[in-house]
Amino acid sequence: MRRKALPKIAPVVSPEILEQAKRSVATDRTKSVAKCSVCGAEVGSTASDQLCWVCRRLKISAWRDVEQQMPAQE
Repeated sequence: MRRKALPKIAPVVSPEILEQAKRSVATDRTKSVAKCSVCGAEVGSTASDQLCWVCRRLKISAWRDVEQQMPAQE
């Protein structure tokens, strides 16, 4: 038993628009991400310093430790 021949379907989106969309997505993917200055992991886009979230948390906790030890030395 043979299958019924499917009618040729006209494309809904023109090939030019499709290519333009593919190129715009490709440029988004190739955008370079900043690297952490300590460990080399990806840095968030809102980071003012070049640290990933792990290194930023370690830096904050180290500041807290230093602040707690200061009164003990005086």
